[in-house]
Amino acid sequence: MTGLDIHHDAARRRFLAGAGLTAAAAALPMLSRSSSMPGTGAPRPAPAAAFPAAPDLARPRLYPRAMAALDRHAGRIAHRDRIAVADFSQASREARLHIVDIAGGDVRSYLVAHGKGSDPARSGWLQSFSNVPDSEASSRGAYLTGETYVGQHGRSRRLVGLDPENDFAAPRAIVIHGADYVSAAMAQAQGLIGRSQGCFAVAQEAIEDVLEQVGPGRLLFAWK
Repeated sequence: MTGLDIHHDAARRRFLAGAGLTAAAAALPMLSRSSSMPGTGAPRPAPAAAFPAAPDLARPRLYPRAMAALDRHAGRIAHRDRIAVADFSQASREARLHIVDIAGGDVRSYLVAHGKGSDPARSGWLQSFSNVPDSEASSRGAYLTGETYVGQHGRSRRLVGLDPENDFAAPRAIVIHGADYVSAAMAQAQGLIGRSQGCFAVAQEAIEDVLEQVGPGRLLFAWK
């Protein structure tokens, strides 16, 4: 190898080494952008699309229908912070009165009776709805919660039916009240609870909590 060839070979090695360092340096910012937050060394969060939203398992099944009723009767319902949803597709042994905190997402569920006329054989399952006076049946639809009063079942809350399927609720004295025939012990022992005369009867130990959460001017929605 001549002196000129040695010189060219050394120059070539210096060029390749320099090019390799430049390529490595160019790659570093890309690695940094993809794996860590600038200046922190902390992992960079993946795009939101990489984390699909978890299903809202807390919401009761009838929640979308109840919210539609809330919008439909917006002129009558003053308060939209909480709603009550009675899902009469469930057996009476289940906690099927769901009180939903719309803003916070919290859901509290309670036992609630259906009417004798809706389950004449006392199967524990609501068979049908009725709005007919003296039917002793549950009525479906949207209710406006009214004031409390003290009657034969103690402290209770009046209801006003807002739909054609339940507009006789007030004349029929359909209310929220406590009852001895609604209890967790009965549900466990018998596989069902007692029946009302169409009222939303809850356990005696739960009535004050229910009345406080579902104050006047709110929606109670019942369906199957």
